[in-house]
Amino acid sequence: MDILTRSSPWRQLFDPRRALPDADVQLVAPLRDVFDHYPADLQASSVTQWQRQLVRALLALDLPAWRISQLISDHNDWIYHQVITRLLAEMRASGWGEPPVEFCVLQLGSAARHESLLCPDQDNAMILADYPDVMHRSVDSWFQHFSWEMNQRLAQAGIPLCNGRVMACWPLWRKRLSEWVTQMQIWTQGRVVKRVQNSNILLDFYPVYGATHLAEKFHLALQDLWPRAGGFLDEMASLLDEIPLALDRFDRLVGDGREAPHENALNLKRQGLLPLQSATRLAAILAQAQGVSTEERLQALRLSGRIHRDQCQDLIDSLRFLQSLLLEWQMQSLEAGRQADYWVDRSALSEGQTRQLKNTLELIRRWVKQVQKDVQAGAS
Repeated sequence: MDILTRSSPWRQLFDPRRALPDADVQLVAPLRDVFDHYPADLQASSVTQWQRQLVRALLALDLPAWRISQLISDHNDWIYHQVITRLLAEMRASGWGEPPVEFCVLQLGSAARHESLLCPDQDNAMILADYPDVMHRSVDSWFQHFSWEMNQRLAQAGIPLCNGRVMACWPLWRKRLSEWVTQMQIWTQGRVVKRVQNSNILLDFYPVYGATHLAEKFHLALQDLWPRAGGFLDEMASLLDEIPLALDRFDRLVGDGREAPHENALNLKRQGLLPLQSATRLAAILAQAQGVSTEERLQALRLSGRIHRDQCQDLIDSLRFLQSLLLEWQMQSLEAGRQADYWVDRSALSEGQTRQLKNTLELIRRWVKQVQKDVQAGAS
């Protein structure tokens, strides 16, 4: 029997039903020590530092970067739960009362895919249950206060605010379910670049808190849009050319020159992970394949016969290699007193890493072109 994802005991480390993270007695010593020193508060400096210690311990236990990425994402999910639970209790105590309608907080982007590395910023949205227009002023006032406080407190807990304002405190990312469906009907009509870009942000979503049935209904509504969204999908395919890989036509590693700290710098999130994740998202839409994470989507594409087993594994290996390389460089940056970012110095890569990186990027380039051809051919 084919299984899309494999369960692991590590994924229970941040069970949202727990008041605080707690390492089970079966876990090995490095993790026990880390959890023994979990910060008593949810302040950014202490939580961020603790998460770095967690990664060091997991690396010491020889966990692969892709699994560590899942656990970083799980920990950030746990932070969302703690922040929202405490905020709701405070709002009840201060006279705001209960939420006036059901709601669901969505994680977006890498957080939704559970592919976060260190120091991700916030990308979130909110779905509200439908309510009569006459209730709008009171309902919107409650959720405006709630979402603003949520975003600010997440920042205080070590998940920075999004510079692009992709957060539930802004009305564009906080709507009733019916409004979200209407919004996507508008966004998927034609080839408007900004609408496609906003859709790319929204289409990777994960219900991190609240009434998950709202997210499920939204997902089902999206499936009905794709058969009539040919121009939109064609523009989505065209935009893949706007995120070039860190590989030129002579198969040389090359940066894109955007905000590079030095001439040998490669942004492997923007020039590696993003093209892979974006092409896979588009392929999944074409095939009506389920899943949120890149690996889940690739496995679903394999099961549907859209890609061969070997190509599926090669693409998964490419994702995992880029995650491993980026996490390694993030930890090196932190140890050197710098920020954890997505820059890698190509001149400092070993010969084996350089060769593997070139092979990885070439494989992703072929995958991007394959997906673009499928869109042009009207694959469905």
